[in-house]
Amino acid sequence: MFTKNKQALPTDIDPDNVPQHVAIIMDGNGRWAKKRLMPRVAGHKAGMENVKVITKAASRMGVKVLTLYAFSTENWKRPNDEVHYLMQLPVDFFGAFMPELIAENVQVQVMGNLEALPAKTQQAARDAMADTAQNTGMILNFALNYGSRDEIQQAVQQIAKDAVSGKIEPESIDDDLISQYLMTGFLGQYADPELLIRTSGEERISNFLLWQIAYSELVFVDEFWPDFTPTVFEQAILTYQHRNRRFGGLK
Repeated sequence: MFTKNKQALPTDIDPDNVPQHVAIIMDGNGRWAKKRLMPRVAGHKAGMENVKVITKAASRMGVKVLTLYAFSTENWKRPNDEVHYLMQLPVDFFGAFMPELIAENVQVQVMGNLEALPAKTQQAARDAMADTAQNTGMILNFALNYGSRDEIQQAVQQIAKDAVSGKIEPESIDDDLISQYLMTGFLGQYADPELLIRTSGEERISNFLLWQIAYSELVFVDEFWPDFTPTVFEQAILTYQHRNRRFGGLK
């Protein structure tokens, strides 16, 4: 399924223990801009540029899935002009970055309630997925208009419908089946991230992948998202590699 696109890693990183799925809550764009006496949208633009940098870094480190929290179901509460700008960002991002994504052999996926997005945003997301569908390298998975409680609610409703219709037996409902009904189900064995990173110094999950991160390692860094460099990313990977992952058991 995946074609490796690794380059030389920092000598401290174990290439055989790079997390296969990394999820990132890209936080702090607005505060990054405020610190520089710039409008919030300038922070979002800088954040978009950094997505390009970190996507390449993750791909070259051997990460198989990079899931980025781009816009939550709660972000609609922000001022209208900011929301409008955020809805334009995928259009600009995919338009400018597509040749590099193809050159990097990166496949784009987008999960969330896409039907509620503006038509141009929906089209940009669908075009990006179609244009990179044949790529066999890292999956760049955007969570766009995504909320984990909404995701779980939809999954439970669909499971209930399928049970009533006889497609599944209630006794067959287990962890694996529930995972298949979630928005990350298409990722198969890579559905659950081994590592979740949040930038900007905040230490909360904010309704992101609540089911999938049951056993993820959590790393919180102080850098705002536009300042989250490949070097900081590598340090987060090192932190992950020094954790003792026991999954409730003993080693």
